[in-house]
Amino acid sequence: MSPVAHFLGSWLIAAAATNNPRDRKLVTIAGIIPDADGLGLIADMTVSLVTGRVNTFHFYQKYHHELSHGWPGALLVAGVLTCFARQHGRVALLCLLTFHLHLLCDLIGSRGPSPWDLWPISYGEPLFRHPVFFWKRQWRLDGWQNRVICISLFLSELWLAPRRGFSCVEFFSRKADAAVVKVLQKWRSHFSQRFGF
Repeated sequence: MSPVAHFLGSWLIAAAATNNPRDRKLVTIAGIIPDADGLGLIADMTVSLVTGRVNTFHFYQKYHHELSHGWPGALLVAGVLTCFARQHGRVALLCLLTFHLHLLCDLIGSRGPSPWDLWPISYGEPLFRHPVFFWKRQWRLDGWQNRVICISLFLSELWLAPRRGFSCVEFFSRKADAAVVKVLQKWRSHFSQRFGF
């Protein structure tokens, strides 16, 4: 799935299960950080620009879904992020949950353009090669299923933010979040008065 869907899904879990901005941010980070191993894409593009060769996406293909898409990465990420949490036990469990939700979403919805371009999850990497999980009916990364999920997560966030008093914008800036929530609350009030819900 797309990084945006991973972010929104992790944020919604964090917002429902934690009671402070710091812990929400940490749980959300755990749900998006597995894609950090995809940063090899930047190295590939840099090498291509410097050398003038056609980009083969060597680092991206070699390391994405390998370095941080398994249980060793889950334990490392949860352990490090929990050190900064206010509610240590809760955040540790939620970090493991959002990290594994990321893996599940990648397993079901990260196929490339051809039906044979499956993205397996090497769950023991980088320490062990096995077990490897894959699903033959994996959705395309740009497939309609992933779009529907991403739009649904976004609409859920728009619906819930005015009630909670904070939105996913809080992840980036609390000041900007206050402005966004104020606008959403105004819209919600307007629609409630007009349509009676």
